[in-house]
Order: sequence, then C-alpha cells, then structure tokens
Amino acid sequence: MEENTILEARAELKYARISSRKVKIVADLLRGKNVDEALAIVKFTPKASSEIIERLLKSAIANAENNHNMDHSKLYVAEIYANQGPTLKRIRPAAKGSAVRIRKRTSHITIVLRERV
Repeated sequence: MEENTILEARAELKYARISSRKVKIVADLLRGKNVDEALAIVKFTPKASSEIIERLLKSAIANAENNHNMDHSKLYVAEIYANQGPTLKRIRPAAKGSAVRIRKRTSHITIVLRERV
C-alpha cells in the first residue's frame, strides 16, 4: 500500500528581535508564491523584516534541496507565519522621577516549503 505523504521542508527562526506584527506584513506578500518569485519580492521590499525573512527563506530552500531532495523549480511557500515570542521588558526614566516601561518584542518565524504537483 502506497502512502500519499506530502514532502515539506521547513526553517524556523526563534527569538528574532523584531515585532511579529512587522514580520506579518512581509509574510502576507509571500504566502503561496513560487520560491524564486518570493525571493525577488523580499529583496525589493523596503521593510525591516525583509532581510530576516530572506535569510530564512534561503535556509528553507537549502533544507529542501539537501535534506529532502526536492526540485528547486517546483518549490513554493506553502506556509509562512510569525508568532509572538517573549517580550524583553526595559525601564526608561521619565518626568518627576517616574519610570516608563519599554517593551522589546521578539518573534518566532516559520517557513514551510512544498513541491507543486
């Protein structure tokens, strides 16, 4: 009996020092696109997270080709999501001796690649 398993390659980046909200803007542009098209979009998108996502996408492509023997020309971005990571809390002095809390947010970014049938 032959199983119909779908091969997928993934790459994860944890504790990225960028808000998940900023990452989701670029992630929404890439979902469902071919790998080469996604790389081109990320390269010319002037956002803070595009550099991080570009490196992660290249890592996912390398995982697909080397670990799973997948064909580069058939790859597409099946899933891409950014979840909120732990928040680093810092304190900044404010007026009249009070303090203001600064939240330095982090995120966990995941990219899943699959082959088109």
